[in-house]
Amino acid sequence: MSERNPQAEQMADESMVRCLAAQAEAIWPQESALIDAYGIPADAAVLDIGCGTGEAAARLAERHPGVRVTGIDLVPSHLELARLRAAAFGDRVRFETGDAFALRFPDGTFDFTLCRHVVQAVREPELILGQMRRVTRPGGRVHVVAEDYAMMHFHPVDRDTDLFWHRGPIAFAERIGSDLRMGRRMFTMLHEAGFEEVTVNYVIVDTARVPRETFARIWTAWRDGYSAVIARHTDLSLEEIHAHWKTMLDAIRNPLGYGVWMVPVFGARVPC
Repeated sequence: MSERNPQAEQMADESMVRCLAAQAEAIWPQESALIDAYGIPADAAVLDIGCGTGEAAARLAERHPGVRVTGIDLVPSHLELARLRAAAFGDRVRFETGDAFALRFPDGTFDFTLCRHVVQAVREPELILGQMRRVTRPGGRVHVVAEDYAMMHFHPVDRDTDLFWHRGPIAFAERIGSDLRMGRRMFTMLHEAGFEEVTVNYVIVDTARVPRETFARIWTAWRDGYSAVIARHTDLSLEEIHAHWKTMLDAIRNPLGYGVWMVPVFGARVPC
């Protein structure tokens, strides 16, 4: 566990590779339209903070053929996968080791800066927002996906899954210093960090919009990567935790069942 990244072990687990792939399949079709609406320059310099395995960077480069993307992350194995994924783009997409809390880039380097699926997992996310503002040029745009783990619901279930998220993952995060309800805080935090034109939209990951097995792959990866550490930090037993994952997965896979995860997505502008 690092000082500001208390979920570093989970981020580096092989289950996270599966999670990032499934999340991109589920989220990108809706998220990409939100990015298009920003009107970023055709030849924009783009920074992807916490790029992971390069899922978003590669998709962004493919959708916007003129942009140049730099991705940073702290997990070497993720960066290796990202380089393989984006090899066809040549030097237009590159990846390097980098700390979101201390970006090495000069002020105003980028036209567009992304930070996806990171802020809910770290301590002091406001410092990352400050770095994003610094390295993005005046008038440039930022894009933040800030998860909120109380914005998910399932039916039918044989136990209280709403209570599970509060007693399990949310309580675990609180005890290690991060906040899995960051999504509801981000609108205010972006304003406090000095951004303007702050927008919030929701990507709806549900069984009506996303293939059920894609949805299930996200939950399976979370189960595999987080069950043991949740049991260590909360009053839920590993058996109880697995039972909750099972009832949610059953609802997702049930042709008559329904599951939904509402993912807050924020855009903002650096003042000129």
